[in-house]
Amino acid sequence: MRTFAFILITLFLGLPGVYGQKKKMAKAEEALKAGEYYDAIDLFKDAYSSIKNKEVKTEVVFKIAECYRLIDEPDKAELWYKKAISKGYPDPTAILFYAQQLMKNGKYEQAIEEFNKYKQLVPNDPRSNEGIKSCDQALKWMDQPTGYRIEEMRFFNSRFSDYSPAYARDDYQVVYFTSSRDEATGNKIHGATGQNFSDIFISKRDRKGKWSTPVPLEGPVNTPFEEGTPSLTSDYNTMFFTRCEMDKHRKLGCRIMVSKKNGEEWGKPEDLKLVPDSLTEAHPAISSDGLTLFFVSDKPGGFGKKDIWKVTRGSEGDAWSEPENLGPDINTDGNEMFPYVDHNGTLYFASDGWPGMGGLDIFRAKQNDNGRWKVENLKYPINSPADDFGLILQDKEIKGFFSSSRKGRTRDDIYAFVLPPLKFSILGTVRNLQTDEVIPYSRIKMIGSDGTILQDSTNAKGTFHFMLKPNTDYIFIASKEGYLNGKSKETTKGLKKSSELRTTVQLASIAKPIEIPNIYYDFGKWDLRPESMVALDHLVEILNDNPNIVIELRSHTDSRATEAYNLDLSQKRAQAVVDYLIRKGIDPKRLIAKGYGESMPKVVDNKLAQQYPFLKEGTLLDDKFINALSDVNQKEICHQINRRTEFQVLRTDFPTQEKANKK
Repeated sequence: MRTFAFILITLFLGLPGVYGQKKKMAKAEEALKAGEYYDAIDLFKDAYSSIKNKEVKTEVVFKIAECYRLIDEPDKAELWYKKAISKGYPDPTAILFYAQQLMKNGKYEQAIEEFNKYKQLVPNDPRSNEGIKSCDQALKWMDQPTGYRIEEMRFFNSRFSDYSPAYARDDYQVVYFTSSRDEATGNKIHGATGQNFSDIFISKRDRKGKWSTPVPLEGPVNTPFEEGTPSLTSDYNTMFFTRCEMDKHRKLGCRIMVSKKNGEEWGKPEDLKLVPDSLTEAHPAISSDGLTLFFVSDKPGGFGKKDIWKVTRGSEGDAWSEPENLGPDINTDGNEMFPYVDHNGTLYFASDGWPGMGGLDIFRAKQNDNGRWKVENLKYPINSPADDFGLILQDKEIKGFFSSSRKGRTRDDIYAFVLPPLKFSILGTVRNLQTDEVIPYSRIKMIGSDGTILQDSTNAKGTFHFMLKPNTDYIFIASKEGYLNGKSKETTKGLKKSSELRTTVQLASIAKPIEIPNIYYDFGKWDLRPESMVALDHLVEILNDNPNIVIELRSHTDSRATEAYNLDLSQKRAQAVVDYLIRKGIDPKRLIAKGYGESMPKVVDNKLAQQYPFLKEGTLLDDKFINALSDVNQKEICHQINRRTEFQVLRTDFPTQEKANKK
């Protein structure tokens, strides 16, 4: 009886603990369901300490991780997902979310490992391959950043969330933005963020360029509820913004409001009611003509969680049309939010569904003639591993503001960005084709495809320098007495970063024969092989660049046939080259074909000596030298060197068409 009584007493004493545990869990689940993730975290942590069942404890750990993910604290979410996985949480989705948080924390290599683990468990889920691709892409973008310059707007930012700026005057000296700082109207803490309910704030820049301390927008726009993401018409007299209301633990949804200016004051906002009350509409973006309003909604008929929609009207006094989804060119199975449209109709938006760097990335979309959208990621440093969103531009300038949670912060901040004008220059060197030595004090002419013509001279070191323009092709022509004119080509087309180009212009001395490389014939024949045409086309270009020269085409053979045979063969080969040049439009009077057979073996120059260590500069590759070599391969190399085609400049006074016209 005493034992039975003891058991009863123990059970009755334990009931309050069990009841209390269930009550804590119920409150935590209620907060999670209501979207009050910040409150739910504390409630789950409180319940966790009193739970004995290991499976339930693991489930609580996972839900804490989920809450941190949903309030965008990826560093803490990463830790709690890792903890849930280590405790054996059975759903592989935990591994996927863990990988995604690693991405948002910039740990791309580690994220790839986790995506691969998830891929093995759920091979048919495309999110693993998409994540791996995004990680590889992000590493490449960070290694090769775009030319944007980023600066944190400390004048705007506080220790709370500040985001979604909008220009409020045509000189861009007044900015509205969303903030949950202490000065916001409401006095309650948002259960989902742990911060104040946000309001729309204003800051103005003075003549010295200093921004004023932000203050809440006066008038009826701000309320104790959430207001934010303003968008103004091009005359700055009508403002669209988002208002989200709550009743205790019940969300009443987000609505798009519109307010018109009466003098300097904003009038009472009206609800646009673009979608049914049970659904969300938010993040308005009005086009420059005021006839198209983009917005975000979870309205049925979309492609993901939150999609971008639009409504249109014929004139400012007309009613808005029924909402139209922007379609799969823009929307994914993820979230597309914070649209903004510039004066050219280019759409900017944030998405976590398109391949990106981690969280929300900012994308640019342009419509083609068929109405299809082409989407482009703005890459690093506009985008980062964290959330990046809410971009605006100054009309006709590549500068503006955007919002980001980068730098590992648990809040959003506003950043300024600018794409400086691209600056290009070129540093060139003029060198001797035969010796590779620099040629000082030569003349340089730069010809641009835009009609630019500039002339200069190389310095004592044989170098020259020009400033270049974007999207332009250039030719650089070098000339000096005793040398053939030489040229090089460069372009700034397609270059997206300021840079200094490098080029070398080679001038061939006319004091000695100039070898034409890569001229090939079949054995014992004189017909030019197709691969010889490229080298000869280059010779055509040289002759056109130097219209005053007369040249002798020289063909040489090795000594492994009779002298008469080699002489005849070389003459035919030289004539084959001349015939080709004539077919290409070169005046026959400028060309003389001469076969030398085996009579002029090659003298080793510096280039050959560097290429073949067994040869010394100045060596004559005659039969005596070749026959003295013991290595069969070395002998063959020498014979090959002797089989060559050269040209020698005979005269530099051939009358050009320009001179003939003057006569």
